[in-house]
Amino acid sequence: MTALEGKVALITGASAGLGAATAALFAERGASVFGIARDADRMADVFADIPQGRFASVDVTSSAACRRAVRDCVDAFGRLDVLVNVAGFHQMRHTPSTTDEDWERDLAVNLNGPFFLCRAALPHLLETAGNIVNVSSIAGVEGEVYSAGYCSAKHGLVGLTRALAVEFTKTQLRVNAVCPGGMPTAQTTEFAAPEDADWDLIMRIASPRGFMATIDVAKTIAFLASDDAAAVHGAVYRVDNGKGAG
Repeated sequence: MTALEGKVALITGASAGLGAATAALFAERGASVFGIARDADRMADVFADIPQGRFASVDVTSSAACRRAVRDCVDAFGRLDVLVNVAGFHQMRHTPSTTDEDWERDLAVNLNGPFFLCRAALPHLLETAGNIVNVSSIAGVEGEVYSAGYCSAKHGLVGLTRALAVEFTKTQLRVNAVCPGGMPTAQTTEFAAPEDADWDLIMRIASPRGFMATIDVAKTIAFLASDDAAAVHGAVYRVDNGKGAG
């Protein structure tokens, strides 16, 4: 078991899906967890089983809210060792039908939010020789139909990860990314495809092995956040159930 004892982790998107699974796993492995998401009621359910956890309702698209979240985490636990950017948003649109608002929403949640949080957390993480794990997507390393905004933002998050890794190579800070494939979360099972969608193109993103469990991806995040991954820096991990094997 990968140990996280004594570490303080700020985890976004902690109200459901991969974020909730990651928060629970970090707590199980000894970390103190500060979870953020917009839905406080759902986080209350998640954190009912995490006695050493705290949570706050935060809109990650707000730079000021992200700064407050980092400050509140440090105030609550005295330090910050790990930032895990899980929160994401995916909508499917034909590119010609994508509005300015659609495009801006994709970038706001999937790229701006992680940047705001990284920027706010970096001074604290440099003090603790901590690390950042950004959750991108297989759409961050390949194309995905009807998802120009989402793909662009997730590719951007991989770029942000690599840029930070280079910038802070001469410190003890580590920055890595995870690119999950399909999981049985609302984002992947309840998305609304265009009415005339080409399902052959949509299913190109699927693994022949089907969906993974969120816990399988959470375990990779936990490994990267732990001291067992002390030599892993600037890596981009595909966790896609063999989708990219061929």
